[in-house]
Amino acid sequence: MNAMSATTTLKVRTGRSIWHAAPFPALPQVTLRRDITTDVLVVGAGISGALVAEALTDAGLKVLIVDKGKPLAGATSASTALLQYEIDIPLSRLQGKIGRERAVRLWRRSRLALDALRERTQRLGIDARCKVRESLYLQGDLLDAEELEQEAAERRDAGFESQWLPAREVRRRFGIAGRAGILSFGALSADPRRLAAGYLRQAIAGGARLCSPAEVESVEPGKKQVQARFAHGVVVRARHLVFATGYEIAHGVPRKGHRIASTWAIATGPQRALPCDCLVWEASEPYLYLRPGPGRRIICGGEDEDFQDPSQRDALLPQKTAVLERKLAKLLPGLDTRAEYAWAGSFGSSPSGAPSIGAIPGMPGCHAVLGYGGNGITFAMAAAQLLRASITGGRDADADLFSFRRHWPGA
Repeated sequence: MNAMSATTTLKVRTGRSIWHAAPFPALPQVTLRRDITTDVLVVGAGISGALVAEALTDAGLKVLIVDKGKPLAGATSASTALLQYEIDIPLSRLQGKIGRERAVRLWRRSRLALDALRERTQRLGIDARCKVRESLYLQGDLLDAEELEQEAAERRDAGFESQWLPAREVRRRFGIAGRAGILSFGALSADPRRLAAGYLRQAIAGGARLCSPAEVESVEPGKKQVQARFAHGVVVRARHLVFATGYEIAHGVPRKGHRIASTWAIATGPQRALPCDCLVWEASEPYLYLRPGPGRRIICGGEDEDFQDPSQRDALLPQKTAVLERKLAKLLPGLDTRAEYAWAGSFGSSPSGAPSIGAIPGMPGCHAVLGYGGNGITFAMAAAQLLRASITGGRDADADLFSFRRHWPGA
């Protein structure tokens, strides 16, 4: 098969996120000076690449991780890290798109991935400022109070522990007026850069090598060996290649309805008191979302728009910052919502809310992960589990939910 260029180039974030306020030690790296052979080449050193590399290293494979920029400098550092199992599309709506059986399985796999992320992070001793939190889903223009109550019933019927709260109870417990909600349990907040760095360090400790900057110029797929040629002429030969490039989609990868959109986020200054200690998001399109952040700050994001032009996105940062400040003040009166940090980024979504993970059709030996939506870090752990099974010859019972070859309605 002829060689093909590797990935598109997309400026995936701008501004200064709160995660850049606390530097951490540099990651151990090697320099790619000569041709090498490895079991797996992981392209991308963000949270997806980190989790995938750690899982494959743990399975006993030789892994090389490369990134054309600095590790953790892309979309990972723009994440607001609200880690929950609930996907962007409500369960009651999703089952109308893809059927109840698939919808429930997708939600359950998301829950399993989140649990696995929490448990493995704790077991490996990775300090990513993780904290277990409740998640409050508020009525909005997508689901009104009655529809939200039905959503809570659908979740309970599927085995998800959740609590329906009428508007008066939401106001009493969380200080948010005029909104009914669903309270769910077992969500996480984290520092996404620390989380990714922890998994990269664990992979390196297990024998993986990290090299950046190192840009893949072209890829030649093959059933027995994949060849990746780098911009400075070095060739890496691997039995498998994994594109973990976030929202910079590899050429030749089917998009499966995935689209790239833009989002904006702020972090306030320290608050005297936090009105609620949970994750909050809305049943709206687009939706506002918020969480407690470092130093008694509030991290708030939203105002998503369906375009990916970085210059257009960046030009809107002042305007979107002001809108987020106003919306946050309206939702939680009494807060000082002035932004101390403000940033913008790109994210991917799909019609079903499910990412695509697995072997790339027509590119033997190559695998990819794309289309995370609002569950980027949660689904990155699912990707690590699925690719570990696939590459080591195992079988994952949910592989069909994420396959690039899936053809069911709403996929």
